Amino acid sequence: MLRRLALAGLLCLLAACATAGRLGAANDIHALLTAIRDDDRAAFDARVDREALKAEMSARLAREAGRLKVDGLDLSRLSAVIAPSLANLAGDALLQPRVFRQVAEAYGYAPDQPLPGPVAIASRLKALPDGRVCATRDKNGPCVLVFTRSPEGRWRLSGFEGDLSSLKIRL
Repeated sequence: MLRRLALAGLLCLLAACATAGRLGAANDIHALLTAIRDDDRAAFDARVDREALKAEMSARLAREAGRLKVDGLDLSRLSAVIAPSLANLAGDALLQPRVFRQVAEAYGYAPDQPLPGPVAIASRLKALPDGRVCATRDKNGPCVLVFTRSPEGRWRLSGFEGDLSSLKIRL
């Protein structure tokens, strides 16, 4: 009986640590959402890992282009060459608050409504095995935005697993 209580206590402690980690991430994600809403480029840049996002986009673009065949020609080698340049250009153009405002709106964060608090945000976060967390559209949905803890302890946007076509520049 005592072993079961000790085990239950340990499990509760581990669950609390996981929840505390998600809540810490949620505070930084709330700050990112505020920067997006306010079109605050400096605050946005402080919460985005541009190099990680560019690397992730480059890999995705290479995978997608590698699947393309035009008149039976395999474009995988060509895509391996141009994907990093495309990702670099796309990263510079797409990694700005107004572009990610569309992603936030797809999540239901309308500009005319208050942002959810960190506890509500934490409920939509999923801890990943490698220590990162991801935001999902709904509790059991797939990851869309991925966040990594920086050496300074701040959680920064480091990956986008959503539909690349949702990242659009509005003029």
